[in-house]
Amino acid sequence: MSKKEVKKNLVFKNKKAFHDYEILDTMEVGIVLEGSEVKAARDGRVNLKDSFVRIIKNEVFVLNMHITHLSTAHTTFRPNERRDRKLLLHKKEIEKLYSKVTKDGITLVPLKLYFNSRNMIKMQIATAKGKKLHDKREDLKQKTLQREAQQALKNFK
Repeated sequence: MSKKEVKKNLVFKNKKAFHDYEILDTMEVGIVLEGSEVKAARDGRVNLKDSFVRIIKNEVFVLNMHITHLSTAHTTFRPNERRDRKLLLHKKEIEKLYSKVTKDGITLVPLKLYFNSRNMIKMQIATAKGKKLHDKREDLKQKTLQREAQQALKNFK
């Protein structure tokens, strides 16, 4: 890929969230990033694997999200790669999420980070319920059966 070509559809997914949790509801939120972090995200240096969302003092933060430092950015200004990043939601949305988390034992997980149609960076978070080990095994069985069926149909034609 040359320097002139622009990477389209930059979407960073948290595949582990779909494996570990049963997704109940999703919502799109804004995220507060610094300039070099946005450049690093455009370069594809984002990892959501071990990240999670917490509500702290009526503000929502994504914790443990890794954005690697960009080598072309200024060396003296180097933000922490795993710092807490604030998510932008309305007060009513935060209160609704807080009530779900405290009453129902629901977890907040980040699903994906992407650039929307207006070229602004957004994050999709979800309310989720943790899966048990037998649920994970059942999902793996279903996926392998479905994959084998697709391969059998492909080879049959």
